[in-house]
Amino acid sequence: MKSIRRLAITLAAPTVIPASAWALEPQSVDVFGLQFTPTLTMKESYDDNFRELEHHEESSWITTIKPAFELLAEDRNSAYRLTYEADSDIYHDASDASNTDHKVLLESIMEFTSSHRLKLEAGYDKIEETGDTAVADENDKYHSTHVGGLYTFGSKTADNRLDFGANYEELRYDNSGDINADEERDTTAFNTVWYHRLGGSTNSLVEYRHYDYDYVQKNSPRNSTNDAVLVGGVWEATAKTTGKMRVGYEKKNFDDSSRDDLTSPMWEIGVDWSPRTYSTFSLTTRRAFDEGDDGSDAIKNTSTALAWAHGWTERITSTVQYEFGTKDYEGQNRSDDLQVIGFNLNYKMRRWLDIGVGYSHRDNDSDAAEQSFKRNVYMVSLTGSL
Repeated sequence: MKSIRRLAITLAAPTVIPASAWALEPQSVDVFGLQFTPTLTMKESYDDNFRELEHHEESSWITTIKPAFELLAEDRNSAYRLTYEADSDIYHDASDASNTDHKVLLESIMEFTSSHRLKLEAGYDKIEETGDTAVADENDKYHSTHVGGLYTFGSKTADNRLDFGANYEELRYDNSGDINADEERDTTAFNTVWYHRLGGSTNSLVEYRHYDYDYVQKNSPRNSTNDAVLVGGVWEATAKTTGKMRVGYEKKNFDDSSRDDLTSPMWEIGVDWSPRTYSTFSLTTRRAFDEGDDGSDAIKNTSTALAWAHGWTERITSTVQYEFGTKDYEGQNRSDDLQVIGFNLNYKMRRWLDIGVGYSHRDNDSDAAEQSFKRNVYMVSLTGSL
């Protein structure tokens, strides 16, 4: 059975490869029979527009201290993992922007037989964001809690396999007064996937998804349900390519009859191509409805990301990323075109110590007043482990 260390890889579509793809190799220590793996990242960066403003940009040097740990327990048929991460940003030129984020995630995977598996997770995040905030000069502050599970019937080598998933999430804002009160919501989600084995490590799939958005604000006009039907496939190690593809149709139905329901094609595609063991090209593209913001009914989000991760030597690796996309704000006369460019260079000084330098550029071109911006971030980091 898979170790829980591969749980994220099992559940997630291919994504843009991080700069540390071949870097830090942390070691664990035994703590009362559990594997304890701590890491610490320290970063110094300069952000020339951390509020993401079109005019009167604010800039600052930022010191980031990011401790994290993983606590892992495994036996023959199950594994359990607890991860915690704190991300403290100190803004030297804008103390009101300084903040500390916390993320906690508990995961488990249990294999009752080769044909019956259950994955469970529960998480809590407490976050502050400095960009695109509801009120000028004040971070958006929120916390979210979620619980979810995925039951799989059928072995990995069976001709047919079924997944049944469920998730519940609460989103609450911590700003004073009624700031962002209209964004608070409870989300209930269900999905079912049928996999059919075509041969080797290639499977076709049919998926149905249902989301129920229940806003805390009384009689919110944004209460709605989303339904999507998708078809596609999953393949691994086929001609040096790994990928997942889902294409279909999505409909958003509002409880408020005065609002028009929304429909749109939907897709999620992720492909990794590795012509060499030390070089990987990644493509991800997505279109879907996201929940509305800034007074919109919903946001039709279309995005594509490209990345190239390359190992120049055993110690030096780099990642180049480019992302572009469009956000159409339904119910408003607004459309944003966003481009993101990033570069990271990583040097493995020791097995337990990485040095990184990086740069990112964000360019948002909006046809709404005061919503366009450009943002540049330069950084250098140290990441250590046992």
